[in-house]
Amino acid sequence: MSTTLTPEQKTAVLIETIPWLRKYAGKRVVIKYGGNAMTDPELQKAFAQDVVLLLQWGIYPIVVHGGGPQISQMLEALNIESQFIGGLRVTTPETMDVVRMVLTGRVQRELVSLINAQAIRAVGISGEDSGLFHARRVKREIDGKPVDLGQVGEVVHVNPLPIEDLLSSGRIPVISSIAIDVDDAESVLNINADLAAAHIAQALNADKLMVLTNVKGIYRDYPDPDSLIRCLPLAQARELLKEMETGMVPKLAACIQAIEGGVRQATVVDGRIPHQTLLEIFTDDGVGTMVVAKDTDCVEFMRSTKYRKKGFNENAMDDLGMVGGIQ
Repeated sequence: MSTTLTPEQKTAVLIETIPWLRKYAGKRVVIKYGGNAMTDPELQKAFAQDVVLLLQWGIYPIVVHGGGPQISQMLEALNIESQFIGGLRVTTPETMDVVRMVLTGRVQRELVSLINAQAIRAVGISGEDSGLFHARRVKREIDGKPVDLGQVGEVVHVNPLPIEDLLSSGRIPVISSIAIDVDDAESVLNINADLAAAHIAQALNADKLMVLTNVKGIYRDYPDPDSLIRCLPLAQARELLKEMETGMVPKLAACIQAIEGGVRQATVVDGRIPHQTLLEIFTDDGVGTMVVAKDTDCVEFMRSTKYRKKGFNENAMDDLGMVGGIQ
């Protein structure tokens, strides 16, 4: 099927971007790079193009990445057994060496190279560089018993200065999710990249956090497509988190943390589709699930062209489609 646009359609697309270019000009957008977007070559290239375009259009993108699939692949190749407890990887010193090698030596290098193929702007930085991330070892209980996850941490402090330096020089920071152990400066910890991105967004006073994953957004009843939530106020997001499936917990938790930290908007988008980053920022309808501070912020979203045409009544909260979120 042809995807060629008529001149009129091309003009309409360009006109639709104008208010969003104005809105985001000079703003900071933190993007958690993950899901298929970081494993499929075509999606990798599309993402790199998106990030460069954001910078060229006067927006400051900051990319944070993990690398779970690549780490698992390397551990298997080295015959090192992977163990997970409560959805978290048990990170022994031997495993941590592999995590470090894969995140900063492979995943980050590949992404920096892809971005720089478009424009020489990207600079890779580890969370341990210049004390960017400090974390404390995670303590968990399973069935009432403490479990040792090894070198797995939760961020307790972010030093934004190294990122600020890169942004001020027109660079695109590409950050790997490794942190210095706050209780042992000679040790490093593996941290969740979704939550690391939320901490970065908060520390930089970012306007937006975007989390790329392998689903269309947050569902109230996954995988029922009709239960996809388009806008989710913070209070309802907290309630939904209590009953969410393990895999999506850190995604929604990151969005909640970002909004609680003053970030205006956090969105979970489908990284399996090219150029979702641009579609979310520069189109009236956006994509994915948007988490915002208040119900009234969701009402504002519903005033967009698409929903206004459906006859949305901003005074009727039942029009939110579901209790606690807009479909």
